[in-house]
Amino acid sequence: MNITTEVSEFIAHNGPKMSYTGKPLANELFVKCNELLFEQGINDIEVNMSNWGEVPVFFQNNPKGEIPFDIFAASFYLLSRYEEYLPYVQDEFERFPASESLAFQQGFLEKPLVDIWALKFLSILKNSFQEFTFLEREFQMISTIDINNLFAYKQKGVPRNFGGIVADIFTLRFDKVIERVFVLLGLKKDPFDTFDEILRISKDGNIETIFFFLIGDYTTYDTNVSSSNNVYRSIIKSIADYVSVGLKPSYFTMRNSDKLKKEKKRIEDIVNQPIVRSRQHYLRLRLPETYQNLLDLEIMEDHSMGYESQYGFRASTCTPFYFYDLDFEIQTPLKIVSFAFMDITFKEHLELIPAIAKSKISELLKEVKNVNGTFVTLFHNESLSENEHWKDWKGIYQYLYEDK
Repeated sequence: MNITTEVSEFIAHNGPKMSYTGKPLANELFVKCNELLFEQGINDIEVNMSNWGEVPVFFQNNPKGEIPFDIFAASFYLLSRYEEYLPYVQDEFERFPASESLAFQQGFLEKPLVDIWALKFLSILKNSFQEFTFLEREFQMISTIDINNLFAYKQKGVPRNFGGIVADIFTLRFDKVIERVFVLLGLKKDPFDTFDEILRISKDGNIETIFFFLIGDYTTYDTNVSSSNNVYRSIIKSIADYVSVGLKPSYFTMRNSDKLKKEKKRIEDIVNQPIVRSRQHYLRLRLPETYQNLLDLEIMEDHSMGYESQYGFRASTCTPFYFYDLDFEIQTPLKIVSFAFMDITFKEHLELIPAIAKSKISELLKEVKNVNGTFVTLFHNESLSENEHWKDWKGIYQYLYEDK
């Protein structure tokens, strides 16, 4: 394959060819270009929606053409998260909210739109260039587990457990008092200790599984067991022997690169291996600073691309892709892995019962299978606990990864 900017050379070529320009040059597959990919800097761009068959598109500029819009510029706009560089109204945790996104406002957040476009484009390429062989990709699933609270009761110390007992008594939750006492006496397993079950499912089903550990110092937002706790360190080491582990940078690392560096070294000292994966706590992600900080620390894969309040595809794709830094106009080596949903989204934000959540997840799964994409889920160890708060939610994880 050759790429040329010389019109005469392009016209003289007798083989299969495609142009990306303002107007067709010869008998070729033609994609009319939008100015976005030729601009420098970040500008407030007007986005008007239209349709390509039944598929929503924008940057339409060639309504009678086989490809009626600039598929490359539109894909770049979504994948680069261009809109997150523009002014927006932050949520209470200083995040870019789902409600500000084009995908949410135009009703395609639940669809991997870039992959749908790519599949339609592939069909056109196959028809236009029948002598070529095109590779087909396979559907994949990845289970990611966030460890924000290692245990419900164990290793929390006397003050925190005493406070919990007092609170439960005042709210007449005597069953929780009894459960806590039994766990602390070693007569019952801590409900959040679901690690063996997750590892068993991973092994039996050959499921790619990644654990992200929160090991920052204790704050209002970071309430896990201390990283100096020997039990916690032992569990991290043990899990790292079987599956991949990553860092869950704590709440305030979004604005504090020194704190991020400290936490990365902390987990690397525990597992005695380089840590190359991360997911921001509370999904506190600010572009491009957060990703630039991760790259400076040689983090090569980030799993923060998603929303807490809504399920779906924040970057409109179910395919891992490389972060393009609009500030420096370069593609970076940081791979972005977007998750389709988080358990907390269904349970706490949308307040769905497990049966309805399972139905929504099935719809997402179907969308990803239709494009042979990568279906990434985000669960927490406590959501598999079957305790009062998470009653019947373990079945969703089993439906995805065990009941096959």
